[in-house]
Amino acid sequence: MRKIAISLSKGGVGKTTTAVNLSAGLARAGYKVLLIDTDTQGQASRALGVSSEAGLAELLSGETTPAESIHEVRENLYLLAGGRSLAGLKRAIDRKDFGGENTLAEGLEMLDSSYDYAILDTAPGWDSLTVNVLFYADEILAPVSMEILTVSGLLYFQQSIQAIQKYKPQLDIRYVLPTFMDGRVKKSEEIMAQLQAVFHEKLCSPIRYSVRLSEAPGFGQTIYEYAPASSGVEDYQALVERISKDGR
Repeated sequence: MRKIAISLSKGGVGKTTTAVNLSAGLARAGYKVLLIDTDTQGQASRALGVSSEAGLAELLSGETTPAESIHEVRENLYLLAGGRSLAGLKRAIDRKDFGGENTLAEGLEMLDSSYDYAILDTAPGWDSLTVNVLFYADEILAPVSMEILTVSGLLYFQQSIQAIQKYKPQLDIRYVLPTFMDGRVKKSEEIMAQLQAVFHEKLCSPIRYSVRLSEAPGFGQTIYEYAPASSGVEDYQALVERISKDGR
């Protein structure tokens, strides 16, 4: 199973939008996908139009089984929900004297042979749960909105994961995904050039700014469902094809 963390310390860059639509696209391509929401806001559930009484926190605490915690929300797409109960999980991790960073990896190990992909949506910032995600994941996809501050945030994030790479050398930012790309704005082209100069082959084709992408979560739908003829579908499908090709 490939484990891809959608992560960047800065908020507002399209992490949940990317996690949901990448997961949906991979599922539509025939892969069995587990979307893991590690955000206390539980935005992935809302974006998919579902609610769940049990999810990641309950599974890791032993309160529920995988069958009780994981729900098939679309064909081939399964959700392990986040939400406010993750705050208690964070406290439990912080209280551990040793090995707290492996809580997620140890608790989800039994799922490794059950899915083709695990896509992890992460919260903004850098806390014990984010560290757990990065100890669990094999690859990082970093969404970057077309703003100078976000690019600076990406470089800072890259420095932050070096501390984890001491223990997990194979962890790296494998994909850099430009989001909110607007070709009418000169600054977007300049930022794309900067990203290309630094990240080279890691840079993905951008996700163009789209009102439809912003609207879809409010209706509990993926972009594939809400606006199947939109640029958002075209852009996320290109990402799905790149990632699935890399896994062959």
